[in-house]
Amino acid sequence: MSCVSVTPDRIDLAAETQGLGSDGAHGALVTFTGFCRDEGGRLSALELEHYPGMAEREIERILEQARARWTLLACRIVHRYGRILPGEEIVFVACASTHRQAAFEAAGFIMDFMKTRAPFWKREHLKDGTVGGWVSARDTDDAATDRWHRL
Repeated sequence: MSCVSVTPDRIDLAAETQGLGSDGAHGALVTFTGFCRDEGGRLSALELEHYPGMAEREIERILEQARARWTLLACRIVHRYGRILPGEEIVFVACASTHRQAAFEAAGFIMDFMKTRAPFWKREHLKDGTVGGWVSARDTDDAATDRWHRL
């Protein structure tokens, strides 16, 4: 079972995790949740835009690449867009496999590639009422995806 969602709605972490419960074949379930930071108290919100349809297709493509590398019994990916407040979840990734290493590695792979390949754009809304520019990609994100080409 695999499912990809891109939504403006809050992510119900308990419900998403419960839906991936073990059927007896699962040996591991690894989850990752990324949250909006307040950036030292200066951020009031983060605005995420996406390319509808293309974002889902790219995430599904990344998931298929993960499935080709690791045996995954289930996977769930939820990514939000819209206005997200500090402390709210932005992304949820869950990977189930018969063994923990595959689940950990697949979840890391998916996050690294979503960060650099999925068409999402972020803009900061600051507590002083100003709107910042669009957040630039970081070299560290590219380095994270590069390591998968060497493994």
